[in-house]
Amino acid sequence: MGEIYMIAVDPDFQSQGIGTILIEFALDWMKDAEMSIAMVETGGDDGHAPARHTYEKAGFELFTVARYFKKL
Repeated sequence: MGEIYMIAVDPDFQSQGIGTILIEFALDWMKDAEMSIAMVETGGDDGHAPARHTYEKAGFELFTVARYFKKL
């Protein structure tokens, strides 16, 4: 399994396909490395909506998971 840890595009250059190109590059690299699954994470808030749209456009599907944190 490969993980796209972070994709970030400067707001001045968003909506130009740059994120999609970066994702396609990463996915091609993973395929060449014979990985069969790719994973990416992002936030669920409104600020991350463009990222979620880009990932879904690239074919990623939402996998619901419960992640718990506790401040110590």
